[in-house]
Amino acid sequence: MESKWLMYVLLTPFLLEGLWCQGCWDQERTALLQLKSFFDDPRSRLNNRWVRGEENLDCCQWESVECNPTTKRVIFLDLINARAQAFGPTITYLNASLFLPFKELKSLYLCGNGIAGCIANEGLERLSKLRNLETLDLSGNKLNNSILFSLSELLSLKSLYLADNEFQASNHVDGLERLSKLRNLETLDLSGNKLNNSILFSLSELLSLKSLYLATNKFQASNHVDGLERLSKLRNLETLDLSFNNLNNSILFSLSELLSLKSLYLVGNKFQASNHANGFHNLTKVEELFMDYSILPTNFFHGLGALTSLKVLAISNCQLSGSLTSPGLCELTHLEELVLNYNYVEGALPSCLANFTSLKRLSLTSNNFSGNITLSPLNKLTTLHYLSLLDNDFQIPISLQPLFNHSNLKIIIATNNKFYADTAIESLEPTFQLDTLVLSGYGDCGAIPNFLYSQHDLKTLDLSHLNLTGEFPIWLLENNTRLHTLLLVNNSLSGPIELLAHSHMSLEHLDISKNFLDGHIPMEIGASLPRLRDLHISRNSLTGSIPPSVGDMKLLASLDLSHNNLSGGIPEKLTMGCSSLRLLILSNNNLQGQIFYGKFSLFLLDELRLNGNHFSGSIPKILSNCSYLYLIDFSNNNLSGRIPSWMGNISNLQEIIMPNNGLEGPIPIDFCQLRKLEILDLSNNNISGSLPACFSPIMINHVHLSKNRLEGPLTTQFCNSSSLITLDLSDNQLSGNIPDYINMLGELSYLILKNNNLEGKIPIQLCKLQKLSLMDLSLNHLSGHIPSCLNITTFDEANKVDLSFAQAPGPLSSFPSAPLSPPSVPIPTNEVHFTTKNVSYSYEGTLLTYMSGIDLSCNKLTGEIPYEIGQLSKIHVLNLSHNFLVGQIPSTFSNLEQIESLDLSYNNLSGKIPPQLVQLHYLSTFRVAYNNLSGETPKRVGQFGTFDESCYKGNPLLCGEPMKSCRATSTPLIPESPTPGREDDGFIDMGVFYVSLIVSYIMVLITIAAVLYINPYWRRAWFYYAEMCFISSYYFIVDHLPKQFH
Repeated sequence: MESKWLMYVLLTPFLLEGLWCQGCWDQERTALLQLKSFFDDPRSRLNNRWVRGEENLDCCQWESVECNPTTKRVIFLDLINARAQAFGPTITYLNASLFLPFKELKSLYLCGNGIAGCIANEGLERLSKLRNLETLDLSGNKLNNSILFSLSELLSLKSLYLADNEFQASNHVDGLERLSKLRNLETLDLSGNKLNNSILFSLSELLSLKSLYLATNKFQASNHVDGLERLSKLRNLETLDLSFNNLNNSILFSLSELLSLKSLYLVGNKFQASNHANGFHNLTKVEELFMDYSILPTNFFHGLGALTSLKVLAISNCQLSGSLTSPGLCELTHLEELVLNYNYVEGALPSCLANFTSLKRLSLTSNNFSGNITLSPLNKLTTLHYLSLLDNDFQIPISLQPLFNHSNLKIIIATNNKFYADTAIESLEPTFQLDTLVLSGYGDCGAIPNFLYSQHDLKTLDLSHLNLTGEFPIWLLENNTRLHTLLLVNNSLSGPIELLAHSHMSLEHLDISKNFLDGHIPMEIGASLPRLRDLHISRNSLTGSIPPSVGDMKLLASLDLSHNNLSGGIPEKLTMGCSSLRLLILSNNNLQGQIFYGKFSLFLLDELRLNGNHFSGSIPKILSNCSYLYLIDFSNNNLSGRIPSWMGNISNLQEIIMPNNGLEGPIPIDFCQLRKLEILDLSNNNISGSLPACFSPIMINHVHLSKNRLEGPLTTQFCNSSSLITLDLSDNQLSGNIPDYINMLGELSYLILKNNNLEGKIPIQLCKLQKLSLMDLSLNHLSGHIPSCLNITTFDEANKVDLSFAQAPGPLSSFPSAPLSPPSVPIPTNEVHFTTKNVSYSYEGTLLTYMSGIDLSCNKLTGEIPYEIGQLSKIHVLNLSHNFLVGQIPSTFSNLEQIESLDLSYNNLSGKIPPQLVQLHYLSTFRVAYNNLSGETPKRVGQFGTFDESCYKGNPLLCGEPMKSCRATSTPLIPESPTPGREDDGFIDMGVFYVSLIVSYIMVLITIAAVLYINPYWRRAWFYYAEMCFISSYYFIVDHLPKQFH
């Protein structure tokens, strides 16, 4: 018998050789390759990982696979997004039999594969043979209730994830009650479906449940028939997520029977002001309460004292206001985490916070807290690990001395507060060793604080916008070998940039922009900081050339050296070595030569800004291989040649900015393919020809083509560009009419067509542009009347843009950020030229959004000025000069409260100047010269006291200051009253007039006769001329007489 057992032991390795070889079972390796073939997606992350070959025999080492270390059987499979859903929606029907070879499988993740069901007879019920299967993740697919029967057979399951599918509340035939058979189920995730209260009865049968996730469904507060109180049978439930449903105060009473509940998620619901405090009384075991993004009443804190076990309270974005003096909050002395971000809480921190002796995390981001932290209870919270005071109104000493005793403190984030320099005791050193320190804010803080000399574990340091002085702190890099991010933006650091003699292998983000650093960029910067991903040294006083060693930064993704005094060209080593570069900004330097020459490998570039230099030559063709480019800015250089047609093939291009160069030739017709184009600026070049008729990008916002030689009419260009905000085609040779489709450009705010050859009438369709801010049609050949329905406002008023919106740049993506939303309409950034006060000004950015005006000068407009223009109360500039307008100046112009420049000169206006115009308090330029105005000029009060005679000249019937006195001119202008017995003949004696007329006629005849008598040559010429006139008259009469008179 013993010999048989010995034989079995000796033969077992040989018997299993074909099954268990090189670390994993052959049949399981084969099954994995079949799974890879089933998903069959070339973009799948499995494609290059699960492959055949001698070097890949051990499938236990394959990505997303884990094996039992003893049996070498597969126990874990991660097939999340195996079908590469990010590249487009797919639909998959699963063959569950493919998983049967994995006899010991415990966890199977199939999330995000577009699974809509199973192949016939190969349903998920087959997985019931996998007796060890405990975790199944089918989230993010397209499953519906039909799959529930198969799932109910998987009796070994402990965790089932069905989030983000298409399950619905249903009847008892195929509803969720089928899952009640899963008696071992401890975790169930049904978030992101279309379920409602009707399923609660079915869920109440899952008595082993410990975690239940029902977020983002259609549950709502209800009565006691199908309400949440049905969950009271789940005595073991510890975690419940009801976030983003339609729940209110009443659920607190429904949940009062869940005596084991420890974590409660009620994010994104609506709680109203009421006496709902009692709802917390029975939740005494709740340790974590998350109510972010909910609407909470002002008395919310009152009932929190009942949560005696509470350790985590998160109530961000809840519209809370007032102060934190509520007694309910002060009773939560066991809190370990308190998160109150993005509310409107104000005032000083309550003194009771000093009693929170277990508090580890305190986040008060984006509120209105105030006070000096030196006097606040923060001094007592020595257990803190994480402290965020971001975006408040605290006063904080730059030394941070009030926090020196917080030995556990690792992270301090205090951006956007007021910092000040204090007289800290230099001998004291903090007990903390910080990991992250962000003190970016405002204030004059002097030198970099001394306590940083004792910090050696820093990974992130941001001391921006503090007006710090001194030299570049090379010692920070020396002391902190793990420093990952160093931001010193907008300070007063001076002197040269010094680097370590050895390489710093951790620093990835360095931004020292907006300082007073000078000298050369260190030539060895690439060797000293080889792992940099972001290098920003813009807006300093650096000189010299760009070091070629920058090309040694193989990971560099962002390089900004703009606004310095750098010279030379772009090093070839940079364009060849920095193959990961995505953002290259070298604007406003003295760089020269060709843009790129020699070898080039910057094919990942998506933003290229080289504006404000002296680059010459043509636009390099090598850029045609940069398919990710979305922004090109070559403005203000010396570029020449034609605009390359290959630009139209870079489908991602959103901004083409190349004004003020020497580019020539037509705009390529290939530009019609740029469907994503948002900004096109080619102004002030030598571009000729006509605009391509097909050029009408749907997404374009701003077009600047002024000061070129474009010609031809506007036909179908821009007809589909409904997002167009700025259209500047001024100073060209365009002809024809303003197109009638102009009303389709509903977002148009700036229409600049001056100095062209446009003709015809001003189209009435312009009246439908409700967002028009600037309209300049001057120096054309437009005729007809001025439309009375024109509407002009400011961009700011029309779009209600919050111009304070800004997001500070930087690599600190891991820091908390507010859920800000950018403006729906892009704020114009490129400049627009508009004549104001007889001077052409350039407007751009925020200033442009406040500007509004109409310039129709130097045309052939006729008719009267519509009185409706006087209702444009937001207008700043109105210029109607050099036309043929008649009638009176509308008295409604007194309603132009914001107007600064009004020019009506060189027309045929008549009547009086409305005296109400003196109410225009912002008017600084007023011209009505060379019209037919009469009467008295407006009183010289307010702004009208500054206008001289040149503003009124050319109106002979106009009097009053600063013109001639009305009294001096009144006598000759008013005829005398006739006296009795005397005929009133006006100003002329008619008898004398007739005598003088006859004498003058006789004198002319005598003069002609005398000349003919004296000069025989003239006499012959005269008789010849008279004869020819007689003969011509004779034949004319003969030829035109009727035949009967011949």
